[in-house]
Amino acid sequence: MSKLDEIYRLHRLLDGRRTGLPRAALIAEHGFSRSTLTRLIADLRDRLGAPLIHDSERGGYRYDTADGSHALPGLWFTPAELQALVTLKHLLANLEPGLLDDHLRPLQARIDKLLDSNHLGAGEAAHRIRILAAAARQKNLRHFQTIAGAVLQRHRLKIDYYNRERDQTSTREVSPQRLAHYRDNWYLDAWCHDKKGLRIFAVECIRAAVPLAKPAKTVAESALNRELASSYGIFAGQPHAITVLVFTAKRARWVAEEIWHPEQESRWLEDGRYELRLPYSDERELLMDILKYGADVEVIEPSTLREGVRQHLEKAASQYR
Repeated sequence: MSKLDEIYRLHRLLDGRRTGLPRAALIAEHGFSRSTLTRLIADLRDRLGAPLIHDSERGGYRYDTADGSHALPGLWFTPAELQALVTLKHLLANLEPGLLDDHLRPLQARIDKLLDSNHLGAGEAAHRIRILAAAARQKNLRHFQTIAGAVLQRHRLKIDYYNRERDQTSTREVSPQRLAHYRDNWYLDAWCHDKKGLRIFAVECIRAAVPLAKPAKTVAESALNRELASSYGIFAGQPHAITVLVFTAKRARWVAEEIWHPEQESRWLEDGRYELRLPYSDERELLMDILKYGADVEVIEPSTLREGVRQHLEKAASQYR
């Protein structure tokens, strides 16, 4: 029996009782172990907010309501847990065909069973929560499995990689470190033996991937995070600059609730505008995110980024003259 079912079983025993249920009876007559009962009582009180008390005068545990009744919520996940559960189901369902099927099938089955539970609306959660894939690019199915296999089996790859900005394809020997799923697209974090450093490769830009009979160089997770995950967005490199952005009072209603970077700093200005400070190493993604706010944001510093935004806006405006 699942923990969820145990919680509801205990709830049904308590719901509507005007007299309490002794702990001894719950253990001896209803089959709860001492440790399980302690955990379930804590879950009812702390996670589900049930007014569960121990009333020695009335004989034990009961709901502290006029008639002893209490309605549990039909969906008791926190917003973060529910998002994680449905997102994981969406991610598993949309993984490239054949990728880790044997390993992930049991997990997929358990998630489906949980979402189909009567306590979660008998399968309604999966249909009543929508996940939108914005700007997801076409995956290269032929190479994804090869790349994922190299990540997990720890061997090197020779890849042909297309660089969109330079419109060039180069051949690299890489040691795959991990796959990253970011803004509905897949990226490969890898040590590039040709460049002798860590690089991030967009998976759909890998035009060929050939497994090599060489063990992959292993890079410590702390180094991966420092080099690849500390800057703004998907671009690698340790932050070397701080940008200061000021949003209009109206746009601040949205932006003030957003996390743009784990180490961001922010403050409200006296006139209702909102100031946001962000570290970055490569301005390309940051520039795109700033431009989408148009006149609702101003780059205060650095001057190079401010000038870059000004030039882009002037060029865009010139197309409408």
